[in-house]
Amino acid sequence: MMTFPDPLRSIPDLLRRQAKRFPNKTFLFFKEQEVTYRQLDERTERIAENLARFKIAPGDRVALFLPNMPEFLFAFFGVLKRGAVAVPINTQLKGEEAAYILHNSESRVLITTPALYAAVESKRAALPRLEMLFLVGERAGAGKVFSSLYVAGGPRPEENIRPDNPAALIYTSGTTGRPKGVILTHRNYLFDTAQFVQATQMTEQDRFLCILPLFHVNGQVVTTLAPLFSGGSMVLMEKFSPQEFFITLERFRATAFSGVPTIYAILLHAEEAKEHDLSSLRFCICGAAPMPVELFRKFEEKFRAFILEGYGLSEGTCVSSVNPLGGKRKIGSIGLSLPNQEMTIFNERDETLPAGEVGEIGVRGENVMAGYFNDREGTEETLRGGWLHTGDLGYRDEEGYYFIVGRKKEMIIRGGENIYPKEIEERLYKHPDVLEAAVVGLPDPIWGEEVAAFIVPKRGPSPAPETILAYCREHLARFKCPTQVVFVERFPKTATGKIQKAKLREAYLQREKK
Repeated sequence: MMTFPDPLRSIPDLLRRQAKRFPNKTFLFFKEQEVTYRQLDERTERIAENLARFKIAPGDRVALFLPNMPEFLFAFFGVLKRGAVAVPINTQLKGEEAAYILHNSESRVLITTPALYAAVESKRAALPRLEMLFLVGERAGAGKVFSSLYVAGGPRPEENIRPDNPAALIYTSGTTGRPKGVILTHRNYLFDTAQFVQATQMTEQDRFLCILPLFHVNGQVVTTLAPLFSGGSMVLMEKFSPQEFFITLERFRATAFSGVPTIYAILLHAEEAKEHDLSSLRFCICGAAPMPVELFRKFEEKFRAFILEGYGLSEGTCVSSVNPLGGKRKIGSIGLSLPNQEMTIFNERDETLPAGEVGEIGVRGENVMAGYFNDREGTEETLRGGWLHTGDLGYRDEEGYYFIVGRKKEMIIRGGENIYPKEIEERLYKHPDVLEAAVVGLPDPIWGEEVAAFIVPKRGPSPAPETILAYCREHLARFKCPTQVVFVERFPKTATGKIQKAKLREAYLQREKK
């Protein structure tokens, strides 16, 4: 692992140091484009100078509404060098949704593409704080051209960026309501990155393949800052597709990638895998949602690469636990808490529970957010008692390994019995005809809630619902068994691959009303 002679104060500090150590080494591979450490440092320096020239002050919010492309990284690091705060926006959002984040974050600047700007253009009048627009690529009368930010902007005072200064506002996916802006500091990012690098034993030889979106903390920490911190390289893909994944991994000899269970399921069943040399792959990270044990086993058997299942959330910067690369891995667990982070299990009274008992997962450490932007009440509730209350239910075993059983708000209560969807989903994934499964609670006048299983079947004819029900009754206690089985072509998902169970449930109930 890369070590530094004295503590890093900020993300720009990290970039400058690495540019001096590895000036001519390629940091970024993107299609036919290669960007060295020195070039990344110089381009982002120009952006910081120009932001100063345009009167963007330290602490100002600068929104990045950009897909996976080198310009995202240039803008992200350039904004941070100015001492401003980056506000990455999910590129899947529609105009009104993106405009809400621009308004809520009080962003002064928007950096985007012409195509994405078209989605929010009609909302511009409702965004009085938005003063400047920079477009990537082509010229447009609506604003200045992004390439102008590369032009030397002249000398600027050295920013006194402190570790506790905000670096970014990361907006949550909003699956339980309006998205909240998570304030992450430079200390948060550097601390979490260093712990991840240590846990995965990353070195200068590693090349991390980035297939998840850069607007998400996983793309920023795991596949950007971790290679930067270790002196390695990153390989960037515009978006995930099985065919391009295998081609890119083989071409650039990537040693690692980070994905979600959905991606692993797709790769497992992709015929293209056998056509490529994937021997460079050292380990794979799985997060965002619990990975079914059956999928885990089959993927490792096929690809001969270690899967390190971990856990984290935006409020904890990115990673809080992971199965150790050089130690015991427990399939189905989210591993051990990272060094210098603490995890625990709380009951409803915020009392610590013993091993084996299910409760809410709590996290404590220098990775925990500074709070929610302009939301004091939400901050106090989530960070009460000095712990980050995650809203995730789980337990730890006698050896300190943690296991997820579901979201607190996803737990199904049927006739007074607590039912955890993950247990049922694990069983469904073992059925030979099931590609993906999601279990939700549906309202019932007698039992309060009933268990419903939504299933994406594998290719070929779908099995009969009665077959799935009989299978569940054979392997699960009666009260846990679904009473309804619904086959769908695909699941609604967030940009990082989480199944949006609330939307699944809502759509089903709307259909039933008709």
